[in-house]
Amino acid sequence: MPVNIRGRSFLTLLDYTPSEIRYLLDLAKEFKRMKRNGVPHRYLENKNIVLLFEKTSTRTRCSFQVAGSDLGMGVTYLDPGSSQMGKKESIADTARVLGRMYDGIEYRGYEQKTVEDLAKYSGVPVWNGLTDQFHPTQMLSDLLTMEEKFGRLPGLRFTYMGDARNNMGNSLMIACAKMGLHFTACAPKQLFPAPELVAKAQAIAAENHGSVHLTEDVSEGTKDADVIYTDIWVSMGEPEAVWEERIRLLRPYQVNAAAMGNAKPTAIFMHCLPSFHDTKTTIGAEIAEKFGITEMEVTDEVFESSQSVVFDEAENRMHTIKAVIYATLC
Repeated sequence: MPVNIRGRSFLTLLDYTPSEIRYLLDLAKEFKRMKRNGVPHRYLENKNIVLLFEKTSTRTRCSFQVAGSDLGMGVTYLDPGSSQMGKKESIADTARVLGRMYDGIEYRGYEQKTVEDLAKYSGVPVWNGLTDQFHPTQMLSDLLTMEEKFGRLPGLRFTYMGDARNNMGNSLMIACAKMGLHFTACAPKQLFPAPELVAKAQAIAAENHGSVHLTEDVSEGTKDADVIYTDIWVSMGEPEAVWEERIRLLRPYQVNAAAMGNAKPTAIFMHCLPSFHDTKTTIGAEIAEKFGITEMEVTDEVFESSQSVVFDEAENRMHTIKAVIYATLC
């Protein structure tokens, strides 16, 4: 049966079936082929989108702007100081204003309810560029990258190491469950995903011949993994005071040569970026000086190794976001 998601918002993969996700991945592959071969695809000329950013970003902003430009669209970027959203104007009112002017709205910020309210009141497709709960556009990029490397998704053994209750842990668990992967969250118990979301993911995984497993044991969690994935230990917007406790909890879950060596020889390393794999950033240098740790969630050795596909992931953000924009507007 043909897939049609025109007019729908893209807020979480929980809203999408495996066949709809497959459609978006295949569409992204086609856009990637056209981009690399210099084939014009300005299919959405005379349409306009607006990007609302409460949290700054490199990959998400550039991906949406380049994708929109490639599709022939006008793109407006609004940072926290460029609109009255949530300050002098409610989310509902902002949504109804922007929906009269734009064909689609992207939001990257904090509360999932904000992006849901934008979708509820705007009357146009709304795309979640990241909230504290979910990061669905990153998921499409990750799924595409894995499929490019392994030629398949079902049956792959996927391990996420780190804070498994954050937006990345939540989203990867759902993405893997939807597409039939075997997902393992390897983390301290207090950083496991919410039980109700785990139960939901396990039910979805069972329907798609996958599985969801949680463990505190690094050796068990990384054994024979096809993919080892991590993210920074403290998310944007969290207070600096959490660093000490988070480092204490997660240092045993650093992705290093030992962890990769316990995975399959063909295993790949993934990260949504940015990464604190050295001290060449302001925060990395500050953490090194304060806590005496020069590499955090992943060692520089692993990050720069031939198993690392992090920059393939970054590029694929653009192709998959382009697919989402096109499919929901065309």
